[in-house]
Parts: sequence; structure tokens; C-alpha cells
Amino acid sequence: MQKIRSAALVVNAQSRKGRKLFREARALAAKLDFPVQCFEVRKPAKLDETVRRALSDKPDMLILGGGDGTISGLVDHIVGRDIALGVLPLGTANSFARTLEIPLTLEGAMAVIGAGHLRRIDLGMIDGDYFANCAAMGLSPLIAATVPHKLKRTLGRLGYLIWAAWKFVQFKPFTLIVDDGNGEKRLNVVEVRISNGPYHGGTELVDDAAVDSGEIVVQAVTGHLKRRLIWNWVASAFRLEARKETVENFYGRSLKISTEPPLAISIDGEVLARTPVTAKIAADVIWVAAPPASRDSA
Repeated sequence: MQKIRSAALVVNAQSRKGRKLFREARALAAKLDFPVQCFEVRKPAKLDETVRRALSDKPDMLILGGGDGTISGLVDHIVGRDIALGVLPLGTANSFARTLEIPLTLEGAMAVIGAGHLRRIDLGMIDGDYFANCAAMGLSPLIAATVPHKLKRTLGRLGYLIWAAWKFVQFKPFTLIVDDGNGEKRLNVVEVRISNGPYHGGTELVDDAAVDSGEIVVQAVTGHLKRRLIWNWVASAFRLEARKETVENFYGRSLKISTEPPLAISIDGEVLARTPVTAKIAADVIWVAAPPASRDSA
């Protein structure tokens, strides 16, 4: 990837912080060492059209301001092109930014972009659709499909927790079937995460997933009692060793996944698919502006 000489900034102003911070992002972008063309998008349906227009001028970087769903929904536009990704984490959980150790402040994230360090990373795939961080089955899609937008914008992660507690009553455990090419395995589960990175919902849940591992990780929270999921989240939030006793992980470049009954799948917070699906890794597929990986700088 050559040095960044120009960029396009696209901000999803429907994200929790997007409209409020667009002007500040534009001001910070003006201080970078290269020109940045800025686009504010207030209607999510216009995001794809706007990105295509922004990329028509052939910038070296596409800077996306929004949540994990915005990044996953638009990252397809740069796959296979010599365009780097910049991330301004303006969402609720910002799991992708956390995975890449990008600061969650606007100033910090823009400083990372200005520093010019690029990492080559993987993307996950659900059938033919690229995603940045994590897909999920179980309670997460139930929340994503129904959480009121005003609650999400006003209270952020706290709003998610309140709505999750309400939807937990309606949620039911299910059966997962995973086929890694060597036969099927069936498990009773309460949640499934298809991960390209360790964070989900802003919490580090899938320890073995990494954006440069060359593998997709399917993590099943096993059991048939709903309280098993609560314990997994608590143990993960406090980094207790017991968290590893609640899950079973599957690894590979391509895994076939089905459930009984068929279930919706949320992809970085947006309900976009339904089982059965094939989960894949697209290894080493895009450049992204990020600090050096911790293991590289140690």
C-alpha cells in the first residue's frame, strides 16, 4: 500500500454520535497532511450511494465514521481495491475499533489515521457478505432487530443492557450444527458467535479470534439453561478463567453452520442473514489505519 495522499470521510449521522460529531471530525480531518473530502449522511439508505460517489475520485483511504454495523455494511466497497480503511468509532459498542486498539475518542482515532501506520487484516464472511468483526445467533439478533433507536441513541450500551434484560424473557436455547469438513457436530447452546475479532457488544468474549489469524472462530456458549449465558457474559467481563468452561470453539477457513430451529443472524449489530450459512475467512484482504499490534510492539 502506498503512502496516503488523499481520503474521503463518510459519517453515518444516524449513528449514536454521528450528527453531533460530524463537524468536529471535518475540522480534525482538515488538519491532516492530505486532503479529505467529507460527506455527512443522515439517511442510512444513502450510505452505499454516498460511498460509491466518494470513491469515484479514487482516494487512497476511505474513513468511515459510525458504528460496527456501518463499517461492516460498507467495507465491501474497498475489498479488492488499493484503498485503505480509516475508522472513527461513533457507535455504541465499537467492537471493531476495540479489536484494533483504536482510541474511542474522535481526536485519538483521527490521530491514528494521521500517524499513517497501516495493518493488513482479515475480514469475516457470511456466505458472500463481508463483515468486520462478529456475527451472532441467539439473544443478540433478538435485541438488534427490536431495540428502539431512541433508547440506543440516548443511553448507548446501558440502553442495550436494559433492552437485553427485557428480551431475555422471550429467548430460548437452541441446537447448533457445525460442519468443518470432517463431519457434523451437534450441541445444545444458548448463543453462537462467528468472530473475526475478540470483541462482541463492546466486551472481550472470543479470546482466540484475531483480525490477522487467517481463521474464522465459531464460539458456542454451551448448555440448555438461559442463565448459562448470563454467567458467560459476567465471567468474560471480569476476565475470569471460568469463562472458558462455558464455551466450545471451532476454527477454520470455512465452516458450515445450521441451527434447529432456523435462526436470524446479526452481523455487527444488524440482522442480515438466517441459518443455514457458510462462515468463511477472507484472509489478509484489506489495509486499515491502526496502531501496531500489541504483540508486534512488545
